[in-house]
Amino acid sequence: MSEQHFSDIETVNDTSQRDSQSAGGLETVYHACRHQLLRFLIARTGDQDEALDVLQETWIRLQTTPTGPIANPRAYLFRMCQNLVVDRARAKQRRMQRDRIWSDDRTLHYPGTQEAIDVEQKNAEDDLLEREEIERLVSALKTLPDGARRVFEMHKIEGLSHLEIAARLHISKSGVEKHMAVAMKHLRRALID
Repeated sequence: MSEQHFSDIETVNDTSQRDSQSAGGLETVYHACRHQLLRFLIARTGDQDEALDVLQETWIRLQTTPTGPIANPRAYLFRMCQNLVVDRARAKQRRMQRDRIWSDDRTLHYPGTQEAIDVEQKNAEDDLLEREEIERLVSALKTLPDGARRVFEMHKIEGLSHLEIAARLHISKSGVEKHMAVAMKHLRRALID
Protein backbone atom coordinates (compact mmCIF):
# COMPACT_ATOMS: atom_id res chain seq x y z
CA MET A 1 0.00 0.00 0.00
CA SER A 2 1.13 3.50 -0.65
CA GLU A 3 1.85 6.04 2.05
CA GLN A 4 -0.99 8.17 0.70
CA HIS A 5 -3.44 5.26 1.19
CA PHE A 6 -2.32 4.81 4.81
CA SER A 7 -2.65 8.54 5.32
CA ASP A 8 -6.21 8.44 3.95
CA ILE A 9 -7.10 5.56 6.28
CA GLU A 10 -5.62 7.37 9.28
CA THR A 11 -7.52 10.53 8.34
CA VAL A 12 -10.76 8.58 8.05
CA ASN A 13 -10.12 6.81 11.36
CA ASP A 14 -9.23 10.07 13.14
CA THR A 15 -12.27 11.80 11.66
CA SER A 16 -14.52 8.83 12.39
CA GLN A 17 -13.45 8.55 16.02
CA ARG A 18 -13.82 12.28 16.60
CA ASP A 19 -17.16 12.55 14.75
CA SER A 20 -18.70 9.33 16.04
CA GLN A 21 -19.71 11.18 19.18
CA SER A 22 -21.66 13.84 17.23
CA ALA A 23 -25.15 13.37 15.78
CA GLY A 24 -23.98 13.23 12.18
CA GLY A 25 -20.68 11.47 12.87
CA LEU A 26 -21.60 8.11 11.40
CA GLU A 27 -22.93 9.79 8.26
CA THR A 28 -19.67 11.74 7.95
CA VAL A 29 -17.69 8.51 8.13
CA TYR A 30 -20.11 6.92 5.64
CA HIS A 31 -19.44 9.71 3.12
CA ALA A 32 -15.69 9.50 3.71
CA CYS A 33 -15.70 5.70 3.20
CA ARG A 34 -18.42 5.46 0.55
CA HIS A 35 -16.09 4.49 -2.32
CA GLN A 36 -14.30 1.92 -0.16
CA LEU A 37 -17.65 0.50 0.96
CA LEU A 38 -18.77 0.25 -2.66
CA ARG A 39 -15.59 -1.61 -3.69
CA PHE A 40 -16.05 -3.91 -0.68
CA LEU A 41 -19.67 -4.61 -1.66
CA ILE A 42 -18.84 -5.22 -5.33
CA ALA A 43 -16.25 -7.77 -4.21
CA ARG A 44 -18.80 -9.44 -1.92
CA THR A 45 -21.76 -9.49 -4.32
CA GLY A 46 -20.00 -9.69 -7.68
CA ASP A 47 -22.57 -7.26 -9.07
CA GLN A 48 -22.27 -3.48 -9.14
CA ASP A 49 -26.05 -2.91 -9.17
CA GLU A 50 -26.53 -5.21 -6.18
CA ALA A 51 -23.65 -3.45 -4.42
CA LEU A 52 -25.26 -0.06 -5.03
CA ASP A 53 -28.57 -1.37 -3.66
CA VAL A 54 -26.85 -2.59 -0.48
CA LEU A 55 -25.02 0.73 -0.15
CA GLN A 56 -28.34 2.57 -0.46
CA GLU A 57 -29.92 0.27 2.13
CA THR A 58 -26.98 0.99 4.44
CA TRP A 59 -27.60 4.72 4.07
CA ILE A 60 -31.32 4.25 4.82
CA ARG A 61 -30.53 2.25 7.93
CA LEU A 62 -28.14 4.96 9.09
CA GLN A 63 -30.97 7.47 8.74
CA THR A 64 -33.61 5.37 10.48
CA THR A 65 -31.74 3.45 13.17
CA PRO A 66 -30.67 5.39 16.25
CA THR A 67 -27.19 4.53 17.49
CA GLY A 68 -25.15 5.52 20.48
CA PRO A 69 -21.46 6.30 20.52
CA ILE A 70 -19.51 3.88 18.33
CA ALA A 71 -15.86 3.11 19.09
CA ASN A 72 -14.91 2.32 15.49
CA PRO A 73 -17.49 3.75 13.05
CA ARG A 74 -15.59 2.60 9.97
CA ALA A 75 -15.58 -1.03 11.12
CA TYR A 76 -19.23 -0.64 12.14
CA LEU A 77 -20.16 0.45 8.60
CA PHE A 78 -18.25 -2.39 6.96
CA ARG A 79 -19.89 -4.90 9.34
CA MET A 80 -23.32 -3.39 8.58
CA CYS A 81 -22.68 -3.80 4.84
CA GLN A 82 -21.48 -7.38 5.29
CA ASN A 83 -24.59 -8.23 7.35
CA LEU A 84 -26.85 -6.78 4.66
CA VAL A 85 -25.09 -8.84 1.96
CA VAL A 86 -25.60 -12.00 4.04
CA ASP A 87 -29.26 -11.12 4.70
CA ARG A 88 -29.89 -10.60 1.00
CA ALA A 89 -28.16 -13.86 0.07
CA ARG A 90 -30.26 -15.78 2.60
CA ALA A 91 -33.46 -14.14 1.33
CA LYS A 92 -32.52 -15.05 -2.24
CA GLN A 93 -31.91 -18.69 -1.25
CA ARG A 94 -35.28 -18.84 0.55
CA ARG A 95 -37.01 -17.38 -2.53
CA MET A 96 -35.33 -19.89 -4.83
CA GLN A 97 -36.24 -22.78 -2.53
CA ARG A 98 -39.90 -21.62 -2.37
CA ASP A 99 -39.99 -21.35 -6.16
CA ARG A 100 -38.43 -24.79 -6.57
CA ILE A 101 -40.92 -26.37 -4.15
CA TRP A 102 -43.81 -24.61 -5.86
CA SER A 103 -42.60 -25.77 -9.27
CA ASP A 104 -42.08 -29.35 -8.07
CA ASP A 105 -45.58 -29.43 -6.58
CA ARG A 106 -47.09 -28.32 -9.88
CA THR A 107 -45.24 -30.73 -12.17
CA LEU A 108 -45.17 -34.47 -12.57
CA HIS A 109 -42.06 -36.09 -14.07
CA TYR A 110 -42.30 -39.18 -16.26
CA PRO A 111 -40.22 -42.00 -14.75
CA GLY A 112 -36.76 -42.26 -16.31
CA THR A 113 -37.04 -39.03 -18.32
CA GLN A 114 -36.61 -35.31 -17.85
CA GLU A 115 -40.03 -34.62 -19.37
CA ALA A 116 -42.58 -33.02 -17.10
CA ILE A 117 -46.25 -32.22 -17.33
CA ASP A 118 -48.18 -29.51 -15.54
CA VAL A 119 -50.33 -31.15 -12.88
CA GLU A 120 -52.86 -28.35 -12.66
CA GLN A 121 -54.63 -27.79 -15.91
CA LYS A 122 -57.28 -25.12 -15.72
CA ASN A 123 -60.55 -25.24 -17.51
CA ALA A 124 -62.75 -22.33 -18.64
CA GLU A 125 -64.78 -22.37 -15.42
CA ASP A 126 -61.62 -22.09 -13.27
CA ASP A 127 -60.40 -19.19 -15.42
CA LEU A 128 -63.73 -17.39 -15.05
CA LEU A 129 -63.80 -17.88 -11.27
CA GLU A 130 -60.20 -16.70 -10.99
CA ARG A 131 -60.95 -13.57 -13.04
CA GLU A 132 -63.99 -12.78 -10.89
CA GLU A 133 -61.93 -13.17 -7.73
CA ILE A 134 -59.23 -10.89 -9.12
CA GLU A 135 -61.88 -8.28 -10.03
CA ARG A 136 -63.29 -8.44 -6.47
CA LEU A 137 -59.79 -8.01 -5.05
CA VAL A 138 -58.99 -5.04 -7.33
CA SER A 139 -62.32 -3.44 -6.43
CA ALA A 140 -61.65 -3.97 -2.72
CA LEU A 141 -58.15 -2.48 -3.08
CA LYS A 142 -59.61 0.64 -4.69
CA THR A 143 -61.86 1.23 -1.67
CA LEU A 144 -59.02 1.02 0.86
CA PRO A 145 -58.00 4.23 2.63
CA ASP A 146 -54.99 5.78 0.85
CA GLY A 147 -52.42 5.06 3.58
CA ALA A 148 -53.52 1.45 4.04
CA ARG A 149 -53.60 0.86 0.27
CA ARG A 150 -50.12 2.32 -0.24
CA VAL A 151 -48.63 0.24 2.61
CA PHE A 152 -50.44 -2.93 1.43
CA GLU A 153 -49.15 -2.53 -2.13
CA MET A 154 -45.57 -1.83 -0.98
CA HIS A 155 -45.58 -4.88 1.28
CA LYS A 156 -47.58 -7.44 -0.71
CA ILE A 157 -46.83 -6.39 -4.29
CA GLU A 158 -43.38 -4.80 -4.12
CA GLY A 159 -42.21 -7.20 -1.38
CA LEU A 160 -40.82 -4.55 0.99
CA SER A 161 -40.47 -5.28 4.68
CA HIS A 162 -42.32 -3.22 7.29
CA LEU A 163 -39.04 -1.51 8.24
CA GLU A 164 -38.30 -0.57 4.61
CA ILE A 165 -41.83 0.81 4.17
CA ALA A 166 -41.49 2.83 7.37
CA ALA A 167 -38.24 4.33 6.09
CA ARG A 168 -39.73 5.20 2.68
CA LEU A 169 -42.91 6.74 4.07
CA HIS A 170 -41.19 8.38 7.05
CA ILE A 171 -43.54 6.74 9.56
CA SER A 172 -42.95 4.35 12.44
CA LYS A 173 -42.92 0.57 12.04
CA SER A 174 -46.03 0.37 14.25
CA GLY A 175 -47.71 2.85 11.88
CA VAL A 176 -46.99 0.46 9.00
CA GLU A 177 -48.39 -2.44 11.03
CA LYS A 178 -51.58 -0.47 11.79
CA HIS A 179 -52.05 0.34 8.09
CA MET A 180 -51.57 -3.35 7.23
CA ALA A 181 -54.12 -4.38 9.89
CA VAL A 182 -56.67 -1.92 8.45
CA ALA A 183 -55.99 -3.18 4.92
CA MET A 184 -56.27 -6.86 5.85
CA LYS A 185 -59.48 -6.33 7.84
CA HIS A 186 -61.03 -4.34 4.99
CA LEU A 187 -60.00 -6.85 2.32
CA ARG A 188 -61.13 -9.84 4.37
CA ARG A 189 -64.53 -8.22 4.88
CA ALA A 190 -64.83 -7.27 1.18
CA LEU A 191 -63.81 -10.71 -0.13
CA ILE A 192 -65.88 -12.82 2.31
CA ASP A 193 -69.14 -10.90 1.80
